[in-house]
Amino acid sequence: MLRKINLLILGLLVVFVTSCEEEFLETTPTDSIAEADAFASVDNMFLVLNGLHRVMYAQNPISGGTSSRSGQSFYMPALDAMGAQMIHSSPGNGWMTNELRWLTHTNANFTTVSNFWYMRYHIIASSNNLINLIEANGFPEADEDVRNILGQAYAYRAWAYHQLISTFAKGYLIGDPATDAGVPLLLITGTPYTSAPRSTVQVVYDQINSDIANSISFFEGASSPADKSHLSINAAQGLKARIDLTQGKWQDASDAAIAAREGFPLLDEDAWLSGFNTVDLSEVIWGGTVIESETNFYQSLFYFISPTFNGSQNRSNPKLMNKEVYDAIPSTDFRVNMALAWAPNTNSSASNGEGGSFETDPNYDTEEEFFAAKDSIINKYGMTSAHNTHPYMAVKFLQENPGSIDPDDVLYMRSSEMYLIEAEAKTMLSDVSGAQTALQAFGSARDTDYDSSVFTSVDALMDHIKWQRRVELYGEGFSFHDHIRWDEGIDLTNSGADDNLYRDGFIQEKPSLNDDWIWKIPQAEIDANPNLTEADQN
Repeated sequence: MLRKINLLILGLLVVFVTSCEEEFLETTPTDSIAEADAFASVDNMFLVLNGLHRVMYAQNPISGGTSSRSGQSFYMPALDAMGAQMIHSSPGNGWMTNELRWLTHTNANFTTVSNFWYMRYHIIASSNNLINLIEANGFPEADEDVRNILGQAYAYRAWAYHQLISTFAKGYLIGDPATDAGVPLLLITGTPYTSAPRSTVQVVYDQINSDIANSISFFEGASSPADKSHLSINAAQGLKARIDLTQGKWQDASDAAIAAREGFPLLDEDAWLSGFNTVDLSEVIWGGTVIESETNFYQSLFYFISPTFNGSQNRSNPKLMNKEVYDAIPSTDFRVNMALAWAPNTNSSASNGEGGSFETDPNYDTEEEFFAAKDSIINKYGMTSAHNTHPYMAVKFLQENPGSIDPDDVLYMRSSEMYLIEAEAKTMLSDVSGAQTALQAFGSARDTDYDSSVFTSVDALMDHIKWQRRVELYGEGFSFHDHIRWDEGIDLTNSGADDNLYRDGFIQEKPSLNDDWIWKIPQAEIDANPNLTEADQN
């Protein structure tokens, strides 16, 4: 990037200046330390890492971006809205309407593309400094804390580049990686951080593969992670499983997934239905431990995703499960309770035109029944009386303190994902029995009558795995990139989405035939980077 990426050590203190209006939240770092000081000691380098942990979820302004898209707190639900899994019931207060209409990532001037790009390059720049200055300053790699820092830095860089290459370039499995244009590859330390031309997809993946291998190697013999917001050897193995899956390295993906989930047992029914609001859940391998003084309130994950959060986005726009996906959940699977198919449509502005009255809601015959159903939902889940309900509303993500704007943790990786990666990889290897075994271990923890042996072919297994990902990982940000990996288009005809709300996002051709799946490079980057021209734009 032809810009000085401000290496503000955000892990020191960040003050969130709030007003009574949701749209006027700002963040201001109260302190930063010079580069020479930041990398002068192991303790200070851990502060740099703490800054990256915060950037992952918090409302922190970074060079080239704005605070209006707050890290993974925004992009996880946005990618699921764009990927046809998290259905919006109305425009609400406008958040993500342009994303689900496929207007933002196809426009190089939108904040959505700029913040995604610059947040990840900020992480890359900080990781470069950690990796390069540890060597330049002679810190001993045998030291367990130094190994911890290097393990995390290499993992962060691999994560950031994998996010970038998966989003701003053609999918590895549907393109020609050796010649397809990727993203600029930056590995240097120090200002002015002049950028580079676009490397090929394969060159970027070669670097990602090297980085994640180095991460895993350094984590061996490293000090233990302080908490789950810190990357660990299990998280690095999980990232490797994701990276290998997108390259079609099926056996490697399976092996890494098995290693990643070790020590992270699957959730039981009570824990699964408790709201996914804490990293303390046994399945969580990696997640953001949200610090109250450094959260983003009206731009937090739960503001965008939780039916109980007391914000205008949620009160007027409860998020729905895809109707086709939900209706396939058997009654013996406790995840049938993750959405409320029978919830009354109480919003007079609901996009399906059936809201606000029992007379337009096909599920209720009287006004008394209609509002009694709403009251029972509010009382059970802790919403406010101003919250609307809607058929198929999701109740997977619930606040620890419902009806408030209190912060909750952001979960980036769970062991259930690793079972599904293993199953998908073994299916692609035509290892039907191996895929069945992985699915049985996973599915029997969700469904008392689960029997994976009924899926006897590769096609049947893949259809089932796709459905399982759409149920289990709902709201966790995977669906957009899953469509790319599977080369599947979008058709929301029977999903419960309204085509007038979704417009272009309602139907999209599959990625191999549709370059709109590739995000535009920020125009600010094209304008500022001497190595890029308009001819390099996607």
